[in-house]
Amino acid sequence: MNELIQFFANISTELRTSLLVGGLVFFLTLESGLPLFRMRYKKFSHGIINMTFTLITLVINLIGAIGIMAAVEYNEAHRSGMLNIIELPLWFYVLAGLVLMDLVGAWLIHWIEHSVKWMWKFHLIHHTDPYVDVTTGLRHHPGENILRLGFTVLAILITGASFGLVMMYQTISVFFAHFSHANIKMPIKLDRLLSYVLVTPHFHKIHHHYVRPYTDSNYGNIFSIWDHMFGTVRYMDKIDDLIYGIDTHMEPSEHSSIMNLLLIPFQPYRDPVDKESIDKQG
Repeated sequence: MNELIQFFANISTELRTSLLVGGLVFFLTLESGLPLFRMRYKKFSHGIINMTFTLITLVINLIGAIGIMAAVEYNEAHRSGMLNIIELPLWFYVLAGLVLMDLVGAWLIHWIEHSVKWMWKFHLIHHTDPYVDVTTGLRHHPGENILRLGFTVLAILITGASFGLVMMYQTISVFFAHFSHANIKMPIKLDRLLSYVLVTPHFHKIHHHYVRPYTDSNYGNIFSIWDHMFGTVRYMDKIDDLIYGIDTHMEPSEHSSIMNLLLIPFQPYRDPVDKESIDKQG
């Protein structure tokens, strides 16, 4: 286990990039052979839009790495953070660190973004995608990336995670972003069983349904346990009933224009529709 932490502590930028690209290619290939939905869309053009946001994200993350390193160095200098209160077995240190960083650095900020209107307008760009595939996991507004970086730093300070553990978490997080967004069909029973602990493709796809309350559920990133613990889990009887996108921005001119997507946070807020209220009226 110590060797694994050291591996991630010393992982090169080139190797991390290779893992990112390799994972993307792997799931793109799986999408071709085992698609959940046979969507009629221009996959290349769609991918270009989402990959454009990825390039912006990479620049922000390079700057954000300064904050991450500062938080790690603070923990090392002061032996601060929950993981450093007592001596822990290495396996438990790693598992607890991953789970706690996922709570603070991913689940918590995700839930807040759905709860605070001005934050939602930044996160909204991710939900506007009407064709969820592996590239959707890379579709995040620059403003949201800054918010998430802030909570990543907060997670490091709270947990006291080492640099190797932080790099391990971020690498696993990227894998799950690919895995949970990929347009792949999982055996229903296996997906449901795994979803009690981990974020699976079907579990996360429900979060991308175009109306509430499905949109405001299944916030998990790697671990689904926080959704089960805090009562934010939703399942759909028929996954085929899923409609992607967000009900306030269903027009192509709004969800397929990079310029408009960048400007959405600065446009007037739009109240989303609640599906349950529609069903009652119907």
